[in-house]
Amino acid sequence: MFEQKATDIDWRHGRTFSLVYPTGRADVDDILVQANLAYLYENALNLRRFPSLAAMQDDVTGMVASLVNAPASAGAGFTSGGTESIFMSVLVSRERAKKERGITNGNIVFPKSAHPAFAKAAFYTGLEVRPTALTADFTADVSAVTDAIDDNTVLVMGSAYGNPHGVMDPIEALSEAAMKRGVPFHSDACIGAFVLPFMERLGLQVPPFDFRLPGVTQMSCDVHKYGYATKGASVVVYRDAEWMAHQAFTYDIWPSGHYRTPSVAGARAASPIAAAWAVMNYLGENQYTEIMRGLLDTTSRMREGITSIPGLQILGDPIGPLLSFTSTDDDIFAICDVMDDRGWGLNRIADPPGLHMMISPIHASFVDEFVEDLAFAAANHGPSRGLGASYN
Repeated sequence: MFEQKATDIDWRHGRTFSLVYPTGRADVDDILVQANLAYLYENALNLRRFPSLAAMQDDVTGMVASLVNAPASAGAGFTSGGTESIFMSVLVSRERAKKERGITNGNIVFPKSAHPAFAKAAFYTGLEVRPTALTADFTADVSAVTDAIDDNTVLVMGSAYGNPHGVMDPIEALSEAAMKRGVPFHSDACIGAFVLPFMERLGLQVPPFDFRLPGVTQMSCDVHKYGYATKGASVVVYRDAEWMAHQAFTYDIWPSGHYRTPSVAGARAASPIAAAWAVMNYLGENQYTEIMRGLLDTTSRMREGITSIPGLQILGDPIGPLLSFTSTDDDIFAICDVMDDRGWGLNRIADPPGLHMMISPIHASFVDEFVEDLAFAAANHGPSRGLGASYN
């Protein structure tokens, strides 16, 4: 097994910029290992058999709901990741629209920068998708979104913040547009939920994005990104706890008896729940805030290093530890080919052509090495091997 891992990307030495989000701290790693080992075999399908898991799950969902300023009436569910959180939100919106508005052929409206999980959820739930244009700064075009909403729209969304360019959609304006039409609005904070609140605690200006906005009805919040839990841990939060009934599956004619699950999976790994609970309690608000302080400093150093290289420029105005950049002089994918060859795992983005990096605390020790290799790649590249597939 360990011989096979030799061909994997070396995330422990800061080579990845997505997929893995390490703190680089041995104490945090130890907490996560202990939590995973303690619940290696348990099954979260039946929490009555494992009440400790039920208590930890309630703690995690409650802490996340509080982090995004959900009201006392809110409900939240634990999922396997952002895709499942988004899937649940779309399903609940479809079911609410059917019950409350009689909609049987619904659609969802989202800027084209939205995570593909929204289109994936629409595919599985039989909804029409209406992707809308972006502005010149890569944020959602509010007018385009507003124009796409009609009487059959079951959900509108915006990213806080988005994956492709790291920019904040105008959540306030988008949610107001949805609210005026009586349509639920999903603020997708899969990346931002453990970034933006701690930026606010550092005194930085963050546009409104959470339940403090009356038009925001639901949110997705990953714990396994900047919450630093191991995969897969995410939370979907609804303004009204009663809506969660729409995402539950029940079946009562099985010879074994009544069967009910709160999300897609039947058998569920228990260790992500334990890991999320352990790391959130271990770090607490103060340590998360200090980690964010250092992470923003690392991001600033990365940004300065990238823009110091002739021809390279940052795309848009990213708010947090996510940067996308391109080249005005050369084929950016050819530059990335050289970075690939030197062991760096940058992500390619298509529109516009660029390179994408989600920066983690572990990268603090590798900024100079990264910038040096990037400068070399910009000056010493051949023809591009192409875009390739994106699995950010």
